[in-house]
This record gives sequence, C-alpha cells and structure tokens, in this order.
Amino acid sequence: KEDGRVSSVSVQQLIEQISYVNKAKMIDHFGGVEEGAYEIYNCVEKIIKQDILGCETTELEGKDLGTKEESTAPEEVVFGDVLWDAHDEQEQMEAFQQASNSTCELGFEKYFERLNDLVAAPAPIPPLLVSGGPGSGKSLLLSKWIQLQQKHSPNTLILYHFVGRPMSTSSESALIIKRLTLKLMQHSWLVSPLTLDPAKLLEEFPRWLEKLSARHQGSIIIIIDSIDQIQQAEKHMKWLIDPLPVNVRVIVSVNVETCPQAWRLWPTLHLDPLNSKDVKSLINAECNSANVKLTKEQEKKLERHCRSATTCNALYVTLLGKTIACVGNTGNIDETLQRCFQCQDTVSLYRLVLRSIQESLQSDKEKSLLREILCVIGVSHNGVSESELMELYPELSSAVLASLVHSLHKMCLLTYGCGLLKFQHLQAWEMVRVEYMEEGENVISAYRQKLVEYFTMQLSRDQVTWRSADELPWLFQQQGDKQKLHKCLLNLFVSQNLYKRGHFAELLSYWQLVGKDKSSMAAEYFDSLKEYEKSCEGEESMICLADLYETLGRFLKDLGLLSQAVAPLQRSLEIRETALDPDHPRVAQSLHQLAGVYVQWKKFGNAEQLYKQALEISENAYGAEHPRVARELDALATLYQKQNKYEQAEQLRKKSFKIRQKAARRKGSLCGFALLRQRALQLEELTLGKDTPDNARTLNELGVLYYLQNNLETAELFLKRSLEMRERVLGPDHPDCAQSLNNLAALYNEKKHYDKAEELYEKALDIRRRALAPDHPSLAYTVKHLAVLYKKTGKLDKAVPLYELAVEIRQKSFGPKHPSVATALVNLAVLYCQMKKQVEALPLYERALKIYEDSFGHMHPRVGETLKNLAVLSYEGGDFEKAAELYKRAMEIKEAETLLIGGKATSRHSSSGDTFSLKSALSPNIFLEHGQR
Repeated sequence: KEDGRVSSVSVQQLIEQISYVNKAKMIDHFGGVEEGAYEIYNCVEKIIKQDILGCETTELEGKDLGTKEESTAPEEVVFGDVLWDAHDEQEQMEAFQQASNSTCELGFEKYFERLNDLVAAPAPIPPLLVSGGPGSGKSLLLSKWIQLQQKHSPNTLILYHFVGRPMSTSSESALIIKRLTLKLMQHSWLVSPLTLDPAKLLEEFPRWLEKLSARHQGSIIIIIDSIDQIQQAEKHMKWLIDPLPVNVRVIVSVNVETCPQAWRLWPTLHLDPLNSKDVKSLINAECNSANVKLTKEQEKKLERHCRSATTCNALYVTLLGKTIACVGNTGNIDETLQRCFQCQDTVSLYRLVLRSIQESLQSDKEKSLLREILCVIGVSHNGVSESELMELYPELSSAVLASLVHSLHKMCLLTYGCGLLKFQHLQAWEMVRVEYMEEGENVISAYRQKLVEYFTMQLSRDQVTWRSADELPWLFQQQGDKQKLHKCLLNLFVSQNLYKRGHFAELLSYWQLVGKDKSSMAAEYFDSLKEYEKSCEGEESMICLADLYETLGRFLKDLGLLSQAVAPLQRSLEIRETALDPDHPRVAQSLHQLAGVYVQWKKFGNAEQLYKQALEISENAYGAEHPRVARELDALATLYQKQNKYEQAEQLRKKSFKIRQKAARRKGSLCGFALLRQRALQLEELTLGKDTPDNARTLNELGVLYYLQNNLETAELFLKRSLEMRERVLGPDHPDCAQSLNNLAALYNEKKHYDKAEELYEKALDIRRRALAPDHPSLAYTVKHLAVLYKKTGKLDKAVPLYELAVEIRQKSFGPKHPSVATALVNLAVLYCQMKKQVEALPLYERALKIYEDSFGHMHPRVGETLKNLAVLSYEGGDFEKAAELYKRAMEIKEAETLLIGGKATSRHSSSGDTFSLKSALSPNIFLEHGQR
C-alpha cells in the first residue's frame, strides 16, 4: 500500500479474496521486490519460531551478548539427551494431512464401527489388521478415523506412523520405534536416557510401552500404515506378537499380497472393492470440480467397467475421475473413456495419464525434461526439491518446472513431503520404473550417478546439509561403492548430521557395509578429527570442532564404547571453555554428556559432580525455571534413583515437573499465542515512547534478537535506544546501563569498529567494578571480552592487568586450586610469551601444572599440554636437556591418549580413579594459542 491506499484494482481484488481466508497473513509493504521478499522471509521465520516451534524468545531477557552461538539452543535439548529429527516429524504430519485430504468417505461408516469396537473391546487383544489391495483406501480410512477419534475422544492418545516408499527414511524400523517411544515420553512428561542402538531399542520398546501406558489416564492407540513396507517387518516389529498393556490398542494396515504369514491369524478388517454407488459419487465429485457433466450413457459405461477388483479400487477410480475431468468440456470424453477402459489396473492407468501429460507438452525438450525429473526422483532416497532439479538441469526454467509439477501433482503422480517432490503412490513409482527404466540397472545407475555428482559437488563446497547427508551415503550403498561410501562417512559433518538427527541405525548399517567393527570405526573417526583440527583457526571453527568432538563422544557412548567416549567429550569441553567461557551453557552441555558416560560406567560419584556443575551453569545462564534446568534435575534424579536415594530423587523430579508444566503453559500448547500478544503490547508501548525500565529491557532484547539474526544495523538502533532510555530512567551508573554498553560493544566488535567497542567495554567495566561484587559473572564477562579485544588490537600492555584480574576473579569464585584458575593462569602466561616475557610466564605455567596434576592426575591430556608449553619455554631459554625431558613426558601422555581412543585401554582414570574432580569441565586446551607460535 502507498499512503494507505492499494496500488491497483487487481491488488484490491486480491486483498478482498484473502480477507475470507482464515489463516492468511498480509504484509503492507511499498518498495523494491527484494525488500518485499526479505520482509516475507522475516515474517515466515518469526511465525515458524513462535507459532509453530513455540520458541520462547523472552529467554534472552537481561542476557549479555556473547558469540552468536550463545542463545542458539542445540536442537536436541527439547527431549533431553534424545536426538530428534524435525524433518521426520514434519514428514509424518504431512503424510497424515495428505492421507486425509479426500472429501469422499466411500462408505467408511461400517468400517469406523468395527474400529470403534476394537477400542472398546476388553483386553488382552491382538493388533487389528486392516487389509486391502494397493490403492484400496487404507490410508484414507485410518486418517479419517484418527480425525474422528481426536474429535470425540480427547483423552485417547493416538500415535500414528505412515510408511512411505520402501527403502525411504519413513520405512526404517529403528526410526519408527524411536519416534513412537519419544511421542509416548513427550505425552507422559518423562525424560529419560533412550538408547539409539537399534537392537536394544527394539528390545526395550515393549517395556517403555508398559511403563508409559501406566502413566496415561486414557487409552493409547498405535496406528502404523503400510507396515509391510518396512524392511524385514516381521523381525523388526516382533513386539506386536507380545501381549499388549491393557489400555493399548494397535492397528496396522497391509497389502493383501505382502502381509507376513504369521500376522494373517490376527483379527482382520478387509476393505471391500467400491460398490457402483461409491464409484459413481467419486467420479462425479472429480467431474463437478471441473464443471464437467457426464451423460447417462457415459455413466453406465463407467459402471460396467468398474466391476473387477482392480478397476473398482479407490485409487483407480479417483485417477479415472481426474482423467475425465482433465479432458473437460472441450475434449472428447467418449474417446478418453475408450482409452481408459483399455487400462485394467492402476499402473496401466497411470501410464495413460503420463502419456496424456507428455502429449500436452509443446516440445521434445520438455518431454525429455519430464522423463529426467521423474527418473531422478525415482532413484533418490527421499525425493528431490525443485531447487535441486533446477541445479541438476540448468536448461529447466522455473516456468516449465512449475507447469510440469502442477500437472504431475494434479494427476496424483507427485506430491510434496518436507519440501521434496516424491511419488504420491507406490503404483506411480512402479509405472515410472516400467515406463522409463525397463532397460535395467544401467539406466538406474546413470541417474544415481547424476545425483551422486550433484551432492558430491555440494560437499566439495563445504555445504553439508541434511539433504547431502540423507542422499549421498545411501546412493553409494545402492551402487555398492564401498570405497566412496567409506570416504563419505569420514566426512565428519555428514556423520554428525545423520547422528544428530537420530539416524543412528542408518549410520551403523553403512559402517557394517564397509566392513568396519565398532573399535576400528571409532579410531578412524578420531584420526579424521585430529587431522581436521590441524586446519582449525579462529573462534568459530574451534566451536564447530568442539561440536564434532561431542558428537563423536555421544556416538561412541551409544555404541557402548565408554572408555573411548571420554576423550572426545573431554576434548570438546576443553575447546568450549577456551573458545567460549567457563560458565557458558555449551560447557554445561558438555558436562552433561560426560556425566552420561560415567552413569553408564557406574562411576556415580563422578557423574554427580558433573551434573551439579551443569545445573549450576544452567541456572546462572537461564534462570531457575528454564527447561534446561529441568533436564539437569531429571538427570540427577535418575542418578539418585540408581543409587537407591529415592527421597532425593523424588524431590528433584517434583521440581523438574513444575518447571516443565510452567514451560508448557507459557508456550500455550506449542502455539505461542500468549507470547505474541505480550510482544504486541510491548511493541505498542514502545511506539508510544514511554520511558520505563521494562521498555528499556525490551528494546535491549529486540536488539539482541536482531544481532543474533545478523541484522546489525537494526540491532544497533534498538541497543542505542535501550541505552539512552536506561540512562534517563536509571542514571548513567546503573548496572543495566553497563549491560547495554556491553551489548553495543559486542556489536561494534562484530562490525570490526574496534575503537568504539573498546570505549564502550571500558565504560561498562568501570560501572560493573563499582556496582558489582568482585567475583560477579557479569564483571568477569566484561573483563574477558575487553582483554581479548586489547590482545586482538595489539594493546598487550593494557591486556595484562585484565588477564591478572581474571585470575583474581576465578580464585575468589572457585578457590586457588581449581582447574578454572589454572585456565586463567595459562591465558596470562600465553600473553607474557607473546610479549617475550618468558621469565614472568614460567611460574604461571608451573603453578597451572601443579593444579592440573592435583586435580586430574599425572596422565591427563591437560597436564601433557602444559608440559609441552613448558618444554617450549625451556627450549627458548636454552635449557635443552630440561626441554627434552618435559617434551618426552608430554609425548607419553599423548601416546596413552591415542591408545585409549584405539580401544586398547580399559579406563582413562587409572591415575585418579573415582576422585576425578569435575570442575575439570572448566579447563581449556591450554596449548591452543601457544602451540601456534
């Protein structure tokens, strides 16, 4: 709109149309197209974060700006330690919506009654089998019934899974079982460690079902559609033959031809072919949507044709109706009917549909592109996106692609799932294979190779997305290329992506294919990481490296390789403490993961220290009522339960439960409406210009949000307004003003305006020194960042007193013999070395070494790194004999660590046993900076 008026009549008409749509969102914008697109992008991102994911952006309130990582939650925290894939969940939601799309009920009432009887029948009762031919309407029946149950029985918990194409992600048994278990846990407020080992997952599922069903007040119904498409369904779904808990009912659907023999004894609901009345109503519904009217004669011909089992099948009749509707009033309906009547099953009717689409295309080039699109989707693992198709085929314009996709979608050939184009029905996929790939394996291999080259090129540009991780290893597996699969798995980011999304079983199966056992796999990953570490420079790459080490540690823990898991998790801790801060939430994440290993190892004393440290950091970072605090409380409660400390465990569980309940209420059933209302009120007040501490805080928070989105100009605007308002309302020496100064300084530092950043950090430090306790975390924060800035800009003399102050603060916070103090000593020593003041550096390194040895024992990696630093100092001071001795000791520790990773050592704690103090998490990799000299 311009000056409140729309720019044209067509825009006015569009607005009138949109105003009737309940969930439409309009953005008033007048300006360039790119600006408009950016506005829409921001709006969609906000809706996804707040309405759909229920993100609590208020968590940033009052927090200092640190690195951009600081407020980015690792995706797995929602379910504690369990790794959750948003794509898999989204795919299931879309599959359910697609299955229930049809408006025709097809005489399902009689089936609904039978399904209702099953739910009401007394236990024990075996699963109910819903059987029928391909395309008979099983998915439609189940999705419609689910909707009815959700409407009429709100206390019934319904867990569903729609299996897609064989060999796609949705057909992997371990992922299905994990997803069902997580959904149960989510509904029962239970957060417990969950194994990712496929065999154990399968073994433990009946126990989870028993345990969680006992906590649920109503019935639980588990529905698995197309269960026979799961690879080795009988083997992986053997829990189905066990007696089910009294309030659990299971319904599974199968194709008659592929139903496992043992399941045929279960009570069965068989979908009959459509009767002539249903056939007529389904075809008329399709024709009416296109304003096509059939004659009585044409209706009779259709009725006569649709009498065999394959021609009165729901999918066949739907496709038939769409084909007639497509011809419309302009074409020859009788001729079309004649062609359709020659097709005696769904696959042959699909072939006719495809040929009709081909005939409608204007050029051979378009026909060729149609073939390419269908074939490349056909050989992919989970489908292909439109943007990927346009990159695969540069000659494919967006107009041609849009037209082709529209035709293929309208005629039930293709559909969308998670933004990917895939086949809507198995029969469509079969038809494409017969039509285009009948020459055999060579054609299939050529299309696979095209995808391999595309995703390999993505990797070579360091673009490891969930797409390349999903497709590339799977394509190598299908081609039987073990060498390339092996190389792909050693790309740390591919493996990390699969693991972090919970695709543990898939990752394991790839390693089994290349013939590697667990220990050799662990050693190869660790070697790759060490190699990768050599190329890491700068804070961002070190944070990324820490994530990789953590992923490896968690993976090894899940494999049961506990002794090998400790070293990478420890290394992750060291890096995070150095690159971030001892009290950073990521450090708490590392502590939590390491504690999990000690719990499995039954070293409960070590685990308790770790969890308590993680709890303390989380409370300081997020406040006492944050879901991450609840996670640590749950972990501690589980630990106490294992030690039979039931009273302590129960207290922590109650505390955690209250936090989770509050969090759920704040999210408004995951919809964030209350949050949006609160935001609207806040923004309204801001525009009215009231000067209040709350409004100043909100302005600061908005500045933080824009900073995190990398919108630095807007962030600067909000942060400046916050500072000005705080100075007016609270006075220039208030600690809140220091926070605004600190945040603005971080922003200028990001923009490389170092002089401005320095001035603001200095002001913030001055206020905090006067207003806060000498060991306050906010003071430590400003000291650290100003010291780093001085060092970065070469003002080493100015940096020294701040590094000395950092040592002082840590001594007051943790005591003089804490590993965190050793960290600060090492940082100061590194600075002295840069200033060529080796004499001052030496006693600092020696004191740090003593603290490390007393805390961790003589063979700890950090002891080795400090010895190496001391060796360098001795060498530079001309004491070559001492340097050689120190270096030899450092190398012995390094070799012991390498042996440990190879799985040859039983425990890494032989030197310090159960006395391992886990403030160790707060110690850095002390040789990082010195080692680069």
